[in-house]
Amino acid sequence: MNFVFISPHFPHTYWNFCDRLKRNGVTVLGIGDTPYDNLEPPLKEALTEYYRVDTLESYEQVFRAVAFFSFKYGKIDWLESNNEYWLEQDARLRTDFNITTGVKYEQIGSWKHKFGMKPVYASADIPTARSHLVTDEAAARAFLAQIGGYPVIVKPDVGVGAADTWKLENDGDLAEFFEKKPDVPYVMEEFIYGDIYSYDAIVDAQGEPLFENSSVFPPSIADLVNKGLELAYYTLKEVPPALQELGRRTVKAFQVKSRFVHFEFFRLTKARKGLGEVGDFVALEVNMRPAGGYTPDMMDFGHSTDVYQIWADMVTADKRLLPESGKDHWCVYASRKDEHTYRHSHEEILEKYGDRIAMCERMPELMWATMGCQMYTAHAYSEQEVQAFIRFVQERA
Repeated sequence: MNFVFISPHFPHTYWNFCDRLKRNGVTVLGIGDTPYDNLEPPLKEALTEYYRVDTLESYEQVFRAVAFFSFKYGKIDWLESNNEYWLEQDARLRTDFNITTGVKYEQIGSWKHKFGMKPVYASADIPTARSHLVTDEAAARAFLAQIGGYPVIVKPDVGVGAADTWKLENDGDLAEFFEKKPDVPYVMEEFIYGDIYSYDAIVDAQGEPLFENSSVFPPSIADLVNKGLELAYYTLKEVPPALQELGRRTVKAFQVKSRFVHFEFFRLTKARKGLGEVGDFVALEVNMRPAGGYTPDMMDFGHSTDVYQIWADMVTADKRLLPESGKDHWCVYASRKDEHTYRHSHEEILEKYGDRIAMCERMPELMWATMGCQMYTAHAYSEQEVQAFIRFVQERA
């Protein structure tokens, strides 16, 4: 089997995907824009060959790289980046090289465009916030009247994370948004009061889950960027049953097959007419790739498993070969930002939590705004331990 992995060096733990494929006998062919000598040793070991392009933004260069691999190694069986930013390019390459193991270019719209997701949710009777594709201020005001007024969220129709996301609370905010809005399509949505829960899954060729996880995130990732707050989130011991049922329905509605996915839902903290009562789940958006950052590693820690191996076995055998561990617990991530001063030192954190610490490292500068500058990830065995860890790491002096 020939597998082309796009940008296998970012995030840096993605070498694990390549490593598990190699263990399963796959020929792993990497395409990236970083020099080969800068690749981490385990990634170099996992790759059969690496093709460097000047920039992954150039479709022509990436196309030539895939064509070279196809000429040298024969038909490409899989092509994947597991990265939100490259999903559309991945789909175009599959179409151009007739790679049948993933979504093609003509299908990618409802996966990438937030407004395009809405009809798919509706087809499966999955509740989601009302939205409007932003055109001009008059149309925006008409939508505001329809949903009962402010606040609303506006965000790019295609985007990663919370980049260029605004919360509008009054007419002044609305006017400022239209004055400063980037020249890209935007979606306006009614504001939902709730916590963000994920449904994460590795699904087989029939759309059946081989692995499931749920994580809890802060209500507003945008605030981390816009207000300089620190990120804290955690994986749950088990997926809430109501969320599991909605997650599986979402997989079927979007016709997801042979993928690692990350779907986001609100769990309402305030009832919303037409959506649900406090505690109900409401769909936010689908992300057809693993959760960002080091969340796959947190899934490993919290479920005492190896999601990279489960994913590789899905690719090569279309089934789960690793048994359930029976040792599920919580895993918590808490970060710090360099501009703040904290009550507890780095050394105190390591001393207090000792072997509970699963990961501790500086984050890449590209991730500082959302993921923080310094991260700590730890095992926890109750919700109370989760919250205590977050407080200890992030309490300011």
